[in-house]
Amino acid sequence: MRLRFATLLISLGLGAQELPVHQIPNLGKGAEFYFSPDGTHIIGNAQREGDTSFHVYTLNINGTDIHRINDKGDDACSFYFPDGKHLIWTSTKDHPELAKSNYSNPSDYPQGSELYVSDLDGGNVKRLTNNTVYDAEVSVAANGKWILFGSQRSGKMELWKAKPDGSDALQITHLDGWEPGGAFIFRDNKTIIFRAWKSTDSAAKKSPLPMTLFTIQEDGTGLRALTHDEGTNWSPFPAPDGRHYVFVKVLPPRNYEVFLGDVNNDEQRRLTYNAAFDGYPSISPDGHWLLFTSTRGSMPGSHATGVYLEDISSLHVGPAN
Repeated sequence: MRLRFATLLISLGLGAQELPVHQIPNLGKGAEFYFSPDGTHIIGNAQREGDTSFHVYTLNINGTDIHRINDKGDDACSFYFPDGKHLIWTSTKDHPELAKSNYSNPSDYPQGSELYVSDLDGGNVKRLTNNTVYDAEVSVAANGKWILFGSQRSGKMELWKAKPDGSDALQITHLDGWEPGGAFIFRDNKTIIFRAWKSTDSAAKKSPLPMTLFTIQEDGTGLRALTHDEGTNWSPFPAPDGRHYVFVKVLPPRNYEVFLGDVNNDEQRRLTYNAAFDGYPSISPDGHWLLFTSTRGSMPGSHATGVYLEDISSLHVGPAN
C-alpha cells in the first residue's frame, strides 16, 4: 500500500517541478528527434522555410550545422547507426503515385513509406524495403547488427527486424487484437520496448487512444506489460542505464506529459510540467539530456512544434558502466 501511494504521488508530480529546459533554436517546426552516438547532434523531422512537407534533418544540439537529408516525398522516423557515419530514415519518395497520407493518423498511415540508409550528408542512399505498405518507426541496435521497424506487410502493424542492409527480415511480434509500434532497443541489444493499442479501441476511434507499454525479446519471447492502467501510455524510449525509460502519459483531460519509468517496478516520475503538448522523448547516450517535442513555445492556436532539451543529469540514468 505504501509503495502504491508513493508511486501515485510521483505520477501526479505532487511537490515536484520541471528540471531546466531550453529550446533548440533555428530548427523551425520539428518533431521526433534522436541523438547521435556521441550526443553532439540529433536527427529527426522538420518543416523549415520553403519546405512543403516534413523532411529528415540533422543538426548540432545548439541549433547549428543544420542539414536536410532528403527533399522528396514525406519523411518520418529516422535514427543514427552506432558507427556515427550512417543514417536510417523513412520516406515516401519512391511512391509519388500513391495518395498522400498522414504519419500521425493510424487509420491513414502512408502506404509506400520505405526505409533508406545514407551517409550523414544524405549521399549514397540505399533503399532497404520494397513494399506498397507502411514500413517505418525504425531504430538500430547499439551493436549495429540489426534494425527494428514497424510494418503492415503481414496485413496489420507488427514489429519486424532485419540486417542493416534490409536482408533476412523477420517478424518479431504476433499480437492478435493489438497494434504494436514505436519500438526501441535497450543497450543489451536484445530487449525491445514498444507501445501497443487494441485494434477495437482504434476502430472505435477512442480519443485519446488507450495504449499499453510492453517489453519483448528480439526473438519474440518474454512479452511483458510495463503499464497496467486504462490510459494512454505512449512513445517509450530506453535510458542508457538499461533499467529506466521515458514515455508519454496523457493526463486528464488531454495533457501530454513526459514521464520516467522503471522496468523493475511500477514507479513513475513526471519530467515535464506544461499545459502544451510534450511528446516524442529520447535520452542522450550519456544520460545527461532529455530531448522532446513540444508546442509550449507556439503562438496561441498555432500548435507549432519545437524541439527542447531538459537537463536530467541529476536523475543518474546514464550508462551503468
